[in-house]
Amino acid sequence: LLRHFSSIGFWALVNNAGISTFGETGWLSMETYERFADVNLLGSIRTTLEFLPLLRKYKGRIVFMSSIIAYFTLGNGIYSMTKAAIEKFCDALRLDMKKFGVQVCIIQPGNYARSTKIQPPVSAEEIWSELSEEEKAVYNKEYVQERANFFNSILSEGSTNGSEVVDAMVDALMSPAPKARYMVAKLKEKVLVFVCALFPTVVMDSVLSYALSK
Repeated sequence: LLRHFSSIGFWALVNNAGISTFGETGWLSMETYERFADVNLLGSIRTTLEFLPLLRKYKGRIVFMSSIIAYFTLGNGIYSMTKAAIEKFCDALRLDMKKFGVQVCIIQPGNYARSTKIQPPVSAEEIWSELSEEEKAVYNKEYVQERANFFNSILSEGSTNGSEVVDAMVDALMSPAPKARYMVAKLKEKVLVFVCALFPTVVMDSVLSYALSK
């Protein structure tokens, strides 16, 4: 890599790859957890480590695609888990790279499901068919359908203006003084993050439990 870019330089790396799915913790197989960790977390780490020598040499920038879901979860805990881990990796990386003049930025979009298509609508029938016998003994089809309807309603509320996220990425790459974090979200989403960050966990659990029960 160093030989290839030695004459043209290397300015920035954007880690944007990610996958998402829906399901309560016991509904998902260990293989699914491993696949999500490999793509959403380890994939970004692998790419970053590969380009780190170049980024240090040219005092470049590294941009990571996170999500406000790093702060809370409403049915997609597996996605939240990987985004929370990316946030902590970035926090460590940002401090480590400061002495080299390399800047690390995190983009935290809200619900842009209709723009990115990262999460297709959920099928209750497909979820039920993939559940283990142990999980089927605990839950029933009606509950799975309710959860699927709830999650699909969230997806349908997603913003279609994906350019807002792109603008944040461009600023992170080109601004003379980029932010460490760019939260690109609706006001109610920012309020939810605020409550999660500043209030006791019991308060946030109550808020999310109420939302899930509606």
